[in-house]
Amino acid sequence: METGLAGLGVVVTGASGGIGAACARAFAAEGARVLVHYHRGEERARALAAELAGAPVAQADLTREAEADRLFAEARAALGRVDVCAAVAGVYPSESLPVWELDLERFEQTIRENLTATFLTSRAFLRELRSTGRGALVLVGSTAGRFGEPGHADYAAAKAGIQGGLLLSLKNEAARLGSRVRVNAVAPGWTVSPMTRGLLEPDDVERITRTMPLRKVATPEDIAAQVVVLASERLSGHVTGQLVTVAGGMEGRVLHAD
Repeated sequence: METGLAGLGVVVTGASGGIGAACARAFAAEGARVLVHYHRGEERARALAAELAGAPVAQADLTREAEADRLFAEARAALGRVDVCAAVAGVYPSESLPVWELDLERFEQTIRENLTATFLTSRAFLRELRSTGRGALVLVGSTAGRFGEPGHADYAAAKAGIQGGLLLSLKNEAARLGSRVRVNAVAPGWTVSPMTRGLLEPDDVERITRTMPLRKVATPEDIAAQVVVLASERLSGHVTGQLVTVAGGMEGRVLHAD
């Protein structure tokens, strides 16, 4: 099916990671002109860009507003125009800690690396649309933001903010820029990626898929496909403010072993 994305300028943040890289490949496969963003994974980002026929690459720490703004200035210069943004960048703290052991520094850092970074990305991107009145922003949340995640209350809170209050506010505000400006989100469940390395051993998969009808772990391509659908005006032109959960039908978290 034709997506209508060919020739559009697309920024994928966090493209050096598993889901971000899959999104960049998926947009490129549709003929879009993709800018590959990274924060620390320069080698992976440049390898991906080479794979995508020399796509432009840009580095930015998206927790810093000047760098988020610079990213989109560079994207405009490289692509000519920015029509779509997939805001994938985020950080999952590796250590599992209950709230009573979670220090304020980590909590604030996790919020900054996820919620604040997504806010700054969204703000910079939507400013690009003031002159065109059309475009699509796709935020990446998590099932942690729907069902919570023991040991990662900071991450769950950040993702809930992204796919809840931020998403619903942005979709209303974005409409002021034009009736063809849309904001949606995806909430991936457990997905095979560098972020989940070491967390998806066979015993882990058996446990975490107990509430999933499809009983399997997603691939990055599963998530990227939904991002592309939501970004496409042809496929989702009358869809905004929606959260699509990509988690095999997950209904919650397994809290007890028996």
